[in-house]
Amino acid sequence: MKSLNLPTYSFNIKLIEQRKYIFDFIRKKFVILTPEEWVRQNFLRFLVEEKKYPASLIAVEMEFKLNKLSKRSDAVVYNKQSKPFLIIEFKAPEVKIDQKVFDQIARYNMKLNVDYLIVSNGLDHFCCKINAENNDYLFLKDVPEFNQIVL
Repeated sequence: MKSLNLPTYSFNIKLIEQRKYIFDFIRKKFVILTPEEWVRQNFLRFLVEEKKYPASLIAVEMEFKLNKLSKRSDAVVYNKQSKPFLIIEFKAPEVKIDQKVFDQIARYNMKLNVDYLIVSNGLDHFCCKINAENNDYLFLKDVPEFNQIVL
């Protein structure tokens, strides 16, 4: 798989009937290894190992209803009170992060009302803090550590 702009981690990958699968340490099962999944697994390891996000507070492929339609966020991180505070949208490395991607995650936030959004294609990572009172957002230079943003 493609080299990403993240630390290098080792993964449990296996081949089943000509398809590669990677072990998802959050869902605790093997999933098909697509370019987007490669980004997800690497980024989630980055959050857990480097930024100290508890794996137990991360939900992957969380389904919810938005205007009566079923939607699925790539990852949601909860605080210690079980309230979502961060949505993450992953794209394959060849997918350019553009306004359309931000519009997608903003729509998800209409339902989840989190304080932080992250978009990553494994090469470029964007993290912003939402200020709902002022109806604006601030792009951060780095992804904050868990204990910096969760009380």
